[in-house]
Parts: sequence; structure tokens; C-alpha cells
Amino acid sequence: MGNCPVCGLPEELCICEKLEAEETLIKVRVEHRRYNKPATIIEGINPKHNDLHKIAKKLKNWLACGGTVKDDKIILLGDHRYDVPKYLEKLGFNKESIQVL
Repeated sequence: MGNCPVCGLPEELCICEKLEAEETLIKVRVEHRRYNKPATIIEGINPKHNDLHKIAKKLKNWLACGGTVKDDKIILLGDHRYDVPKYLEKLGFNKESIQVL
């Protein structure tokens, strides 16, 4: 156990990650990929403070879909743009900072 490099508090008292999750502007949009299949793209989550692979795994389990993490974006197969914000809110992200395009 050490101190947080950002705020200097002990790691168990540090709230930097929580503040980062609340201040992040997350964009959720749908792109049509190969064969006109929809894919939900989630971008804006800072990979330095959040484990994108863990977030993607939880979202894939909750939404029962496939997906991946590529170029600091979470890509989910299917159109989930209206379901993703409530699940991101469960993970601690601020509702006002999630933008559905």
C-alpha cells in the first residue's frame, strides 16, 4: 500500500478514481459495420483510471452481446445505445456526463 500519485492520500482514502468517473464525458453512439450490422461505440472513458476490459466484460454480460476494446473505445455488437447509460451509471459514472448520440 502506498500513496496516490495524484492527491498524495493513502490509496484506501483516495477518491481520485471516483472523481474521474464523475467528470468524464462519455459518448455512446451506433455505427453500422460490415453487412449493415449495428455496433455500439462507447468512448471517453479514461483507460488510465478505469479498466476498460473489466467494464466491457460487465456490459457484455448484462447486455448479452459480444464486443471488444479497441483504441480506448468499447465496441459492443448490436444497438444498445439506450441501455448502456443505465449500466454505466451502475458502475459509478455520472448520468449527466453520458451523452447518447
